Amino acid sequence: MENISTLDLLFVTAIALLIVISGGIVYLSAVEWRDRRRRKQDEKMKK
Repeated sequence: MENISTLDLLFVTAIALLIVISGGIVYLSAVEWRDRRRRKQDEKMKK
């Protein structure tokens, strides 16, 4: 069994955090886009 160095652990942690944060940004962007689209449709229905 290979010994995992601290640098390897930090590298893997940084990559995991980058993926999680990027996923969160994509999710929030998609939710905002969907909400904006719904608001525009609601405005059209009210007119």
